[in-house]
Amino acid sequence: MKNQFITVAIAAILFAGCASQPAAPTSYSQPVTPVDNSNSIMGPRGPDGATGATGAQGATGAQGAPGIAIAGARGPDGAMGATGATGATGATGAPGAIQRGAMGAVGATGATGARGAVGETGEQGLSTVGYAGAAGATGATGMQGATGATGAQGATLVGPTGSKGYAGETGAQGVSGAEGKEGRTTKGVAGATGFTGATGDTGATGGQGSKGVVGIVGQWTSYQSYNFANNDAQVSNMDAVKSVDIAAYLKANPSLEIGIDGTMDPHGTDPKDQGLDDRRVEAVRMSLVKAGVPANRIRIGAYGDPATRQDRRIEVLFATR
Repeated sequence: MKNQFITVAIAAILFAGCASQPAAPTSYSQPVTPVDNSNSIMGPRGPDGATGATGAQGATGAQGAPGIAIAGARGPDGAMGATGATGATGATGAPGAIQRGAMGAVGATGATGARGAVGETGEQGLSTVGYAGAAGATGATGMQGATGATGAQGATLVGPTGSKGYAGETGAQGVSGAEGKEGRTTKGVAGATGFTGATGDTGATGGQGSKGVVGIVGQWTSYQSYNFANNDAQVSNMDAVKSVDIAAYLKANPSLEIGIDGTMDPHGTDPKDQGLDDRRVEAVRMSLVKAGVPANRIRIGAYGDPATRQDRRIEVLFATR
């Protein structure tokens, strides 16, 4: 009975001691090592209780402020525009004008008139000098000079302006919002447009316009005349010089051609003399060819004014080919 009391007392003491010990803290970072009570009279500790339920989720932090949009730097200047296109070729020069030639040289002075007859002898006294002979006739007016060629023309056009420079680069992206629930980020606005590229170089000067055509002589124009002696078809030395002048004029004016008119005077001329007139025309043609006038630039026909035709006279005219 005494032993039972002792046993109950000891059990009460042990129970009280167990009840007064604080509970061991629970750790989730590493496992709990059980206490070795093999040498104690205290029974082993019971198994750990099951893990408690997960606590409720903490409140969400406040949303961060939105990111600030910062304008990017100004874009670089646009590149220089391309060189302008070459100017168009100048327009063709205007046709040459027709201008009256200079006045021909003054004709030579006419020969001195014959000496007047000696006066009759009168009563003795002073002798009287005979009257002076009549003045010689004025030389014929020289032929009209040829028209000079017109100068060239042709204006230049300036090339077009170069193309516009490229746009400036896009500005950098704005900074992100403060930490919290991630703030919205706003893309930076584009930098200011770069300055326009410099104007392209001026296009090359257009080619010179083609030279205007030489003045056009639309109808046959009298130039020189060759005179012959009776029943003769030989060109005189004086008239041969005219052929040299005509050849030089045609060489300087390749747009012209020569016309030889040997048509006889229709008033009272015997038609049987036409053969002699034809030989005179051929003599003039040969004189011109010999002086250097190309044969393919000589025509023969009735080109002159009928009102001015004369016997023993061959007229040379010119016109644009």
